[in-house]
Amino acid sequence: MDLKLDAVTHRYSDVDVLRDISLDIPSGKITCIVGPSGCGKSTLLRLLGGLEKPTEGAVRQVGSPPEGCLNALTYVFQDFALLPWRTVEGNVALVLEDHKLPDQAAIIADVLARTRLTDFAGALPKQLSGGMKQRVAIARALAVNPAVMLMDEPLSALDSQTRELLMDDLVGLWTKQPFTAVYVTHNLAEAVRLGHRIVVLSRRPGEVREIVEIDTALDERAHGDAGLEAQQQYLWGLMREEAAAADAELMNV
Repeated sequence: MDLKLDAVTHRYSDVDVLRDISLDIPSGKITCIVGPSGCGKSTLLRLLGGLEKPTEGAVRQVGSPPEGCLNALTYVFQDFALLPWRTVEGNVALVLEDHKLPDQAAIIADVLARTRLTDFAGALPKQLSGGMKQRVAIARALAVNPAVMLMDEPLSALDSQTRELLMDDLVGLWTKQPFTAVYVTHNLAEAVRLGHRIVVLSRRPGEVREIVEIDTALDERAHGDAGLEAQQQYLWGLMREEAAAADAELMNV
């Protein structure tokens, strides 16, 4: 299943946040969204997820969800969003309870194994590191076999070492079983490490400035790779002036 935005404009009161966005989100790929602070990245994700309706234009789902899909769209948030009184297994089970599946236990066991959490199935969130909490959030999202995962800066709350490990985890998950994701980040190193396509938004009102394709296979990308460094510098070159202008606007508010 693909997602399409057709000439989407969104505003709050009389402020345009996004303007005339036309964009395809292809299945089986990770599409990263980057841009200056306040350009509407998270708003775009909410529109894709149906949490808000565009002021103008349309967001469409094209094609059918994959076989066995329980939720067409699922979120991975920055703040983990785990229930503190539920175990790891219980937090993952939460998204399956309404479906009453006979193989629920097998589904949970599978996603815990894929996210390397089997040994922590009975642990409470307070017993987990930040990286492990985010693994639980990813396992929960994968449990419903979604058509598209919407990821809103999922690694931004983590320290740099944990972030590197979680990027490796995401690459490993995708390599074994490709999924479709829209990944919002302010971190360009994350974007070039994880993105098949990187959509660069202008400062507010956010418009698509450029779409950068990275052809190197995910599992062949590595920290410090010269090609990725060059891509990261290219992206920063696209954003530098607009990021400075966006910061200046925020300082003057």
